[in-house]
Amino acid sequence: MAIPDVRRPDERLNWVTSIPFFLVHAACLLAFFTGVPARALVLCFALYALRMFFITAGYHRYFAHRSYRLGRTMQLLMAVGGTTAAQKGPLWWAGNHRDHHRFADTEQDTHSPLRGFWWSHIGWILCDRFGSVDYDQKIADFAKYPELRLVDKYNVFGPWLLAIGCYLFAGWAGLVVGFFWSTVLLWHGTFTVNSLAHVVGRRRYATADTSRNSLLIALYTGGEGWHNNHHYRPSSVRQGFYWWEIDTTYYVLRTLSFVGLVHDMRRPTKKHRLASRIKDGNFDFGMFRAYWTKASGAIATARADAGERIGSTRQSLDDAVHSALESAEELSRASRRSRRAGFAE
Repeated sequence: MAIPDVRRPDERLNWVTSIPFFLVHAACLLAFFTGVPARALVLCFALYALRMFFITAGYHRYFAHRSYRLGRTMQLLMAVGGTTAAQKGPLWWAGNHRDHHRFADTEQDTHSPLRGFWWSHIGWILCDRFGSVDYDQKIADFAKYPELRLVDKYNVFGPWLLAIGCYLFAGWAGLVVGFFWSTVLLWHGTFTVNSLAHVVGRRRYATADTSRNSLLIALYTGGEGWHNNHHYRPSSVRQGFYWWEIDTTYYVLRTLSFVGLVHDMRRPTKKHRLASRIKDGNFDFGMFRAYWTKASGAIATARADAGERIGSTRQSLDDAVHSALESAEELSRASRRSRRAGFAE
Protein backbone atom coordinates (compact mmCIF):
# COMPACT_ATOMS: atom_id res chain seq x y z
CA MET A 1 0.00 0.00 0.00
CA ALA A 2 1.34 3.44 -0.86
CA ILE A 3 2.27 5.93 1.84
CA PRO A 4 -0.46 8.58 1.61
CA ASP A 5 0.37 12.07 0.41
CA VAL A 6 -2.56 13.60 2.29
CA ARG A 7 -1.54 14.89 5.68
CA ARG A 8 -3.51 14.25 8.84
CA PRO A 9 -4.59 17.45 10.62
CA ASP A 10 -1.89 16.95 13.27
CA GLU A 11 0.76 16.44 10.56
CA ARG A 12 0.42 19.92 9.14
CA LEU A 13 2.89 22.67 9.92
CA ASN A 14 2.03 24.42 13.17
CA TRP A 15 3.04 27.98 12.40
CA VAL A 16 2.75 29.16 15.99
CA THR A 17 4.97 26.53 17.65
CA SER A 18 7.39 26.71 14.70
CA ILE A 19 8.09 30.44 15.18
CA PRO A 20 11.31 29.86 17.23
CA PHE A 21 12.66 27.57 14.51
CA PHE A 22 12.25 30.22 11.82
CA LEU A 23 13.46 33.03 14.10
CA VAL A 24 16.75 31.21 14.71
CA HIS A 25 17.27 31.06 10.94
CA ALA A 26 16.45 34.74 10.59
CA ALA A 27 18.83 35.62 13.43
CA CYS A 28 21.74 34.32 11.34
CA LEU A 29 21.29 37.36 9.08
CA LEU A 30 22.31 39.63 11.96
CA ALA A 31 25.89 38.72 11.06
CA PHE A 32 25.68 41.57 8.51
CA PHE A 33 25.66 43.92 11.53
CA THR A 34 27.94 42.03 13.94
CA GLY A 35 30.52 40.95 11.41
CA VAL A 36 32.20 37.54 11.38
CA PRO A 37 35.36 37.83 13.50
CA ALA A 38 37.71 34.85 13.68
CA ARG A 39 36.92 34.28 17.36
CA ALA A 40 33.22 33.84 16.63
CA LEU A 41 33.87 31.66 13.58
CA VAL A 42 36.10 29.31 15.58
CA LEU A 43 33.39 29.16 18.22
CA CYS A 44 30.85 28.26 15.52
CA PHE A 45 32.83 25.29 14.22
CA ALA A 46 33.78 24.12 17.72
CA LEU A 47 30.15 24.14 18.90
CA TYR A 48 29.03 22.38 15.73
CA ALA A 49 31.52 19.55 16.25
CA LEU A 50 30.92 19.23 20.00
CA ARG A 51 27.14 19.25 19.79
CA MET A 52 27.13 16.91 16.80
CA PHE A 53 29.03 14.46 19.01
CA PHE A 54 26.43 14.76 21.77
CA ILE A 55 23.70 14.00 19.22
CA THR A 56 25.44 11.13 17.42
CA ALA A 57 27.15 9.52 20.40
CA GLY A 58 24.55 10.40 23.03
CA TYR A 59 21.06 10.80 21.66
CA HIS A 60 21.56 8.34 18.80
CA ARG A 61 24.05 5.57 19.56
CA TYR A 62 23.50 5.54 23.31
CA PHE A 63 19.92 6.51 24.16
CA ALA A 64 18.26 5.25 20.97
CA HIS A 65 20.30 2.09 20.40
CA ARG A 66 22.22 1.29 23.60
CA SER A 67 25.29 0.37 21.57
CA TYR A 68 27.56 0.90 24.60
CA ARG A 69 27.29 1.49 28.34
CA LEU A 70 27.86 4.59 30.45
CA GLY A 71 27.94 5.21 34.16
CA ARG A 72 25.04 7.23 35.52
CA THR A 73 27.05 10.47 35.75
CA MET A 74 28.31 10.19 32.18
CA GLN A 75 24.80 9.27 31.07
CA LEU A 76 23.50 12.51 32.58
CA LEU A 77 26.32 14.49 30.98
CA MET A 78 25.43 13.06 27.55
CA ALA A 79 21.79 13.97 28.08
CA VAL A 80 22.49 17.55 29.18
CA GLY A 81 25.06 18.05 26.42
CA GLY A 82 22.55 16.86 23.85
CA THR A 83 19.97 19.45 24.90
CA THR A 84 22.37 22.25 23.87
CA ALA A 85 21.83 21.15 20.24
CA ALA A 86 18.22 22.43 20.46
CA GLN A 87 16.78 19.13 19.24
CA LYS A 88 14.53 18.62 22.27
CA GLY A 89 15.23 16.13 25.02
CA PRO A 90 17.04 12.76 24.92
CA LEU A 91 13.93 10.68 25.68
CA TRP A 92 11.86 12.44 23.03
CA TRP A 93 14.63 12.15 20.45
CA ALA A 94 15.48 8.50 21.13
CA GLY A 95 11.86 7.40 21.50
CA ASN A 96 10.91 8.76 18.09
CA HIS A 97 14.07 7.38 16.53
CA ARG A 98 13.29 3.90 17.77
CA ASP A 99 9.98 4.12 15.93
CA HIS A 100 11.86 5.05 12.78
CA HIS A 101 13.79 1.78 12.96
CA ARG A 102 10.79 -0.26 14.04
CA PHE A 103 8.69 0.93 11.07
CA ALA A 104 11.35 2.11 8.60
CA ASP A 105 9.90 3.27 5.27
CA THR A 106 6.33 2.27 6.09
CA GLU A 107 3.26 4.37 6.91
CA GLN A 108 4.18 4.25 10.60
CA ASP A 109 7.72 5.51 10.05
CA THR A 110 8.22 8.81 11.87
CA HIS A 111 10.09 10.48 9.02
CA SER A 112 10.23 8.28 5.93
CA PRO A 113 11.63 10.08 2.83
CA LEU A 114 8.95 8.22 0.86
CA ARG A 115 6.65 10.97 2.11
CA GLY A 116 8.81 13.64 0.53
CA PHE A 117 11.91 15.66 1.35
CA TRP A 118 10.16 18.33 3.43
CA TRP A 119 8.43 15.81 5.65
CA SER A 120 11.51 13.68 6.35
CA HIS A 121 13.81 16.67 6.75
CA ILE A 122 11.80 18.93 9.04
CA GLY A 123 8.05 18.62 8.51
CA TRP A 124 7.60 15.83 11.06
CA ILE A 125 9.26 17.97 13.75
CA LEU A 126 7.24 21.12 13.08
CA CYS A 127 3.84 19.41 13.26
CA ASP A 128 1.87 18.47 16.38
CA ARG A 129 1.75 14.70 15.90
CA PHE A 130 5.19 14.01 17.37
CA GLY A 131 5.26 16.80 19.92
CA SER A 132 5.46 14.34 22.82
CA VAL A 133 6.51 10.76 23.39
CA ASP A 134 5.05 8.02 25.56
CA TYR A 135 7.90 7.25 27.97
CA ASP A 136 6.55 3.92 29.18
CA GLN A 137 5.76 2.63 25.72
CA LYS A 138 8.76 3.81 23.72
CA ILE A 139 11.73 4.34 26.03
CA ALA A 140 10.95 2.87 29.44
CA ASP A 141 14.55 1.65 29.86
CA PHE A 142 15.83 5.22 30.23
CA ALA A 143 12.64 6.90 31.43
CA LYS A 144 13.09 5.04 34.72
CA TYR A 145 15.81 7.54 35.63
CA PRO A 146 14.18 10.63 37.19
CA GLU A 147 17.09 12.89 36.25
CA LEU A 148 16.63 12.01 32.57
CA ARG A 149 12.92 12.79 32.77
CA LEU A 150 13.85 16.14 34.29
CA VAL A 151 16.38 16.91 31.55
CA ASP A 152 13.87 15.88 28.91
CA LYS A 153 11.15 18.08 30.40
CA TYR A 154 13.35 21.17 30.76
CA ASN A 155 15.47 20.64 27.64
CA VAL A 156 14.98 24.27 26.56
CA PHE A 157 17.43 25.46 29.22
CA GLY A 158 20.36 23.82 27.42
CA PRO A 159 20.40 26.03 24.32
CA TRP A 160 19.44 29.14 26.28
CA LEU A 161 22.38 28.78 28.66
CA LEU A 162 24.74 28.03 25.79
CA ALA A 163 23.52 31.12 23.91
CA ILE A 164 24.21 33.28 26.97
CA GLY A 165 27.66 31.73 27.29
CA CYS A 166 28.44 32.51 23.64
CA TYR A 167 27.49 36.14 24.16
CA LEU A 168 29.66 36.42 27.27
CA PHE A 169 32.58 34.77 25.46
CA ALA A 170 32.55 36.67 22.16
CA GLY A 171 29.87 39.36 22.34
CA TRP A 172 27.10 39.75 19.80
CA ALA A 173 29.14 38.04 17.10
CA GLY A 174 29.60 35.11 19.46
CA LEU A 175 25.84 34.86 19.86
CA VAL A 176 24.98 35.27 16.16
CA VAL A 177 27.85 33.40 14.50
CA GLY A 178 28.94 31.15 17.33
CA PHE A 179 25.51 30.05 18.49
CA PHE A 180 22.88 30.75 15.80
CA TRP A 181 25.03 29.77 12.82
CA SER A 182 26.25 26.56 14.42
CA THR A 183 22.74 25.66 15.56
CA VAL A 184 21.26 26.01 12.07
CA LEU A 185 24.16 24.07 10.53
CA LEU A 186 23.75 21.41 13.17
CA TRP A 187 20.01 21.12 12.61
CA HIS A 188 20.26 20.63 8.89
CA GLY A 189 23.34 18.44 9.14
CA THR A 190 21.44 16.10 11.45
CA PHE A 191 18.20 16.29 9.47
CA THR A 192 19.87 15.24 6.21
CA VAL A 193 20.49 11.82 7.73
CA ASN A 194 16.69 11.45 7.75
CA SER A 195 15.97 13.10 4.40
CA LEU A 196 18.97 12.12 2.25
CA ALA A 197 20.57 9.00 3.73
CA HIS A 198 17.68 6.91 2.36
CA VAL A 199 18.02 8.54 -1.06
CA VAL A 200 21.70 9.35 -1.76
CA GLY A 201 24.49 6.79 -1.73
CA ARG A 202 24.98 3.06 -2.14
CA ARG A 203 23.52 -0.01 -0.49
CA ARG A 204 25.81 -2.75 0.79
CA TYR A 205 23.31 -4.77 2.79
CA ALA A 206 19.85 -6.10 1.98
CA THR A 207 17.78 -4.39 4.66
CA ALA A 208 13.99 -3.99 4.86
CA ASP A 209 14.30 -0.25 4.18
CA THR A 210 15.96 2.07 1.65
CA SER A 211 18.95 3.17 3.77
CA ARG A 212 22.21 3.99 1.98
CA ASN A 213 25.86 4.67 2.73
CA SER A 214 27.22 8.13 1.93
CA LEU A 215 30.78 9.32 2.60
CA LEU A 216 29.76 12.96 2.19
CA ILE A 217 27.04 12.74 4.87
CA ALA A 218 29.41 10.78 7.11
CA LEU A 219 32.04 13.52 6.94
CA TYR A 220 29.84 16.29 8.35
CA THR A 221 27.82 14.15 10.79
CA GLY A 222 30.60 12.31 12.59
CA GLY A 223 30.02 9.01 10.80
CA GLU A 224 26.22 8.93 10.59
CA GLY A 225 26.34 8.73 6.80
CA TRP A 226 27.05 4.99 6.88
CA HIS A 227 23.32 4.62 7.21
CA ASN A 228 22.86 1.30 5.43
CA ASN A 229 25.47 -0.21 7.74
CA HIS A 230 23.54 1.26 10.66
CA HIS A 231 20.15 -0.08 9.62
CA TYR A 232 21.75 -3.48 9.09
CA ARG A 233 23.27 -3.52 12.61
CA PRO A 234 21.52 -0.76 14.65
CA SER A 235 23.09 -1.97 17.89
CA SER A 236 26.65 -1.44 16.62
CA VAL A 237 28.49 1.51 18.13
CA ARG A 238 30.65 1.55 15.01
CA GLN A 239 28.78 2.65 11.90
CA GLY A 240 31.80 2.78 9.60
CA PHE A 241 32.40 -0.96 9.40
CA TYR A 242 35.77 -0.73 7.66
CA TRP A 243 38.88 1.38 8.26
CA TRP A 244 38.22 3.52 5.19
CA GLU A 245 34.69 4.38 6.36
CA ILE A 246 35.38 7.48 8.44
CA ASP A 247 33.45 7.47 11.72
CA THR A 248 34.77 10.17 14.05
CA THR A 249 32.05 9.56 16.65
CA TYR A 250 33.31 6.00 17.05
CA TYR A 251 36.92 7.18 17.29
CA VAL A 252 36.08 9.51 20.18
CA LEU A 253 34.03 6.86 21.98
CA ARG A 254 36.86 4.36 21.53
CA THR A 255 39.27 6.89 23.08
CA LEU A 256 36.90 7.43 26.01
CA SER A 257 36.77 3.67 26.53
CA PHE A 258 40.54 3.63 27.08
CA VAL A 259 40.11 5.86 30.14
CA GLY A 260 37.14 3.90 31.49
CA LEU A 261 34.33 6.33 30.66
CA VAL A 262 32.71 4.14 27.99
CA HIS A 263 32.10 0.41 28.42
CA ASP A 264 30.90 -2.66 26.50
CA MET A 265 31.08 -1.21 23.02
CA ARG A 266 29.14 -3.43 20.62
CA ARG A 267 30.79 -3.93 17.24
CA PRO A 268 29.94 -6.16 14.26
CA THR A 269 31.97 -9.31 13.85
CA LYS A 270 33.61 -10.24 10.57
CA LYS A 271 30.84 -12.77 9.98
CA HIS A 272 28.23 -10.05 10.41
CA ARG A 273 30.04 -7.70 8.03
CA LEU A 274 30.18 -10.33 5.30
CA ALA A 275 26.58 -11.53 5.62
CA SER A 276 23.49 -10.24 3.81
CA ARG A 277 25.45 -8.33 1.20
CA ILE A 278 23.49 -7.46 -1.92
CA LYS A 279 26.43 -8.26 -4.18
CA ASP A 280 26.35 -11.84 -2.88
CA GLY A 281 22.83 -12.29 -4.22
CA ASN A 282 20.77 -11.53 -1.11
CA PHE A 283 17.27 -10.34 -1.95
CA ASP A 284 16.97 -6.56 -1.49
CA PHE A 285 13.46 -6.46 -0.04
CA GLY A 286 13.78 -2.84 1.07
CA MET A 287 14.18 -1.46 -2.45
CA PHE A 288 11.66 -3.96 -3.82
CA ARG A 289 9.02 -2.73 -1.38
CA ALA A 290 9.86 0.90 -2.08
CA TYR A 291 9.35 0.42 -5.82
CA TRP A 292 6.07 -1.41 -5.28
CA THR A 293 4.92 1.34 -2.93
CA LYS A 294 5.54 3.93 -5.65
CA ALA A 295 3.77 1.74 -8.20
CA SER A 296 0.76 1.33 -5.93
CA GLY A 297 0.62 5.08 -5.41
CA ALA A 298 0.72 5.66 -9.16
CA ILE A 299 -2.15 3.21 -9.59
CA ALA A 300 -4.21 5.03 -6.97
CA THR A 301 -3.54 8.35 -8.69
CA ALA A 302 -4.48 6.91 -12.07
CA ARG A 303 -7.74 5.59 -10.65
CA ALA A 304 -8.60 8.97 -9.19
CA ASP A 305 -7.91 10.59 -12.56
CA ALA A 306 -9.71 8.06 -14.72
CA GLY A 307 -12.54 7.18 -12.37
CA GLU A 308 -14.19 3.79 -12.27
CA ARG A 309 -13.27 2.91 -15.86
CA ILE A 310 -10.11 1.26 -14.61
CA GLY A 311 -11.49 0.17 -11.25
CA SER A 312 -11.39 -3.53 -11.99
CA THR A 313 -7.90 -3.25 -13.50
CA ARG A 314 -6.68 -1.35 -10.48
CA GLN A 315 -8.09 -4.02 -8.15
CA SER A 316 -6.30 -6.73 -10.11
CA LEU A 317 -3.04 -4.80 -9.94
CA ASP A 318 -3.53 -4.16 -6.22
CA ASP A 319 -4.00 -7.88 -5.66
CA ALA A 320 -0.85 -8.60 -7.64
CA VAL A 321 1.12 -6.01 -5.65
CA HIS A 322 -0.14 -7.42 -2.36
CA SER A 323 0.73 -10.96 -3.40
CA ALA A 324 4.19 -9.91 -4.58
CA LEU A 325 4.89 -8.09 -1.32
CA GLU A 326 3.83 -11.10 0.74
CA SER A 327 6.11 -13.35 -1.31
CA ALA A 328 8.96 -10.86 -0.99
CA GLU A 329 8.51 -10.58 2.77
CA GLU A 330 8.57 -14.37 3.11
CA LEU A 331 11.74 -14.52 1.02
CA SER A 332 13.29 -11.81 3.19
CA ARG A 333 12.33 -13.67 6.40
CA ALA A 334 13.78 -16.91 5.01
CA SER A 335 17.00 -15.08 4.19
CA ARG A 336 17.24 -13.70 7.73
CA ARG A 337 16.54 -17.12 9.27
CA SER A 338 19.27 -18.62 7.13
CA ARG A 339 21.65 -15.85 8.16
CA ARG A 340 20.91 -16.34 11.87
CA ALA A 341 21.45 -20.09 11.50
CA GLY A 342 24.83 -19.35 9.93
CA PHE A 343 25.81 -17.11 12.85
CA ALA A 344 24.86 -19.83 15.32
CA GLU A 345 27.18 -22.41 13.74
